[in-house]
This record gives sequence, structure tokens and C-alpha cells, in this order.
Amino acid sequence: MDLAPVEKALGYSYSSSELLLRALTHRSWAHENLGKEGSNTREAENETLEFVGDSVVGLIVAEELFRRNPDVNEGGLSLMKHSLVRTETLAAAAEKLNLGGFVRLSSGEEKIGGRNNPAILADVFEAIVASIFLDSGYAEARGFVTRILADELQNATPQNAIDYKTLLQETLQANKMTAPTYQVVRSEGQPHNRTFFVEAVWASGRSSGSGRSIKAAEMMAARRALEILNGTNDN
Repeated sequence: MDLAPVEKALGYSYSSSELLLRALTHRSWAHENLGKEGSNTREAENETLEFVGDSVVGLIVAEELFRRNPDVNEGGLSLMKHSLVRTETLAAAAEKLNLGGFVRLSSGEEKIGGRNNPAILADVFEAIVASIFLDSGYAEARGFVTRILADELQNATPQNAIDYKTLLQETLQANKMTAPTYQVVRSEGQPHNRTFFVEAVWASGRSSGSGRSIKAAEMMAARRALEILNGTNDN
């Protein structure tokens, strides 16, 4: 595999190309190409690198948020960190780098759209961060992460980082109620400009929300559910 285009996309040159190749190797490719099921392919796949990268990314983001937001309390910093290290954010970062085009997947994983799978993309991004960390140290890894997530770090605030779905679930659990369910009730508009309408249902009520994506609609429904539960919704 020619790794020069990958290094160009990353903006980083490796001392050990083996680390980069491993970071790009999904377990499905390793099992398909390096022996029968049950053989030891762990040293060739990126899962343990992803494990390291998860911690490195978390530390870098926590440090950056701490430095940039001296007046924000722990709760606010936690909300912002959660928003920046979640699968969706890291998958979007991987897409910016075209990591989906470089990752090595099995033929089966390829057929089911693995190159566009957010979980796979986020894991590859974390594995790449780990590979840079192991190749050159924390400073290089920090520089890479802060460069790729520059906009997200710049725009992070406690207000826009609130995860209403998680807050709703925690609120219901604290009141001995089961987690809410979400259902798309309808959608409107053309495929490129669609609006989704979602209903959230829990033991004692329901709420609705809309948005340009199902996730955004669910988030609005969760926010309105919290307003109902807290007695701040006048509708």
C-alpha cells in the first residue's frame, strides 16, 4: 500500500510506516487476509491503537478546553468534551482527511458500506492519533488533533454542547422511569432538503421535535421533554 498520499492528507510524515499501516487496518481486513479465524492478527489490526488513541484524544481535548475556557466550570467543560470526542465528531474529522478511502477493510465490510460507517471512521481517527503519539510523542499528536479539530474547539461552548438526549435519559432514570423511545412520525421536503418530525415518548408523557436530520429532531424532542418535566414548557 502506498502510504505517501495518506501522509500528505494527514500533514505528517512517519518515522515508522508500520504504525500508519496498522492504524489503517480494520480487524475485518486482518482476519480475511492474514490467516484463518482464530489466528493471531491482533498485532496487525488497529483496535489496540484505537484504545490508546481514545485516551490521547480525550487528554488533548480536555487540555485545550481547559486552556481556552478558564471561566467555565467542570460541568461545562465536560459537556464540551463530550461533544468533541463523540463518534459523530471524530467521524466527521476522519471524513475531512478521507480516511474512509484509505482504511483497509474486508470485502464483506466493503460491501455493507464500511468506508462510510461512523464507528469505523471514528476508530480509525483515534488509531491515527495513537500512531502519531507513538511515532513522535504527545506534542506532535496534540498539534495534529488541534489542527484537525480547530473549528470544533473554537466554536465549543457549554450551550451548544448540551446533549439533551442524554440529559433526558438521566433525568428519567433519576425518577425511576425507563429511557425514552424516539420515533420518526413523518418527513417533508425533497431528499436534499428534508425536514424530519420525531416524537419522544416516556412513561408519563410525550413531546415532539423537528430538524434537518433525525438526530437534530430527536434532540429538539428531548429538549422539549425536559421542559415538560421541569415545568417550563407553556404548551
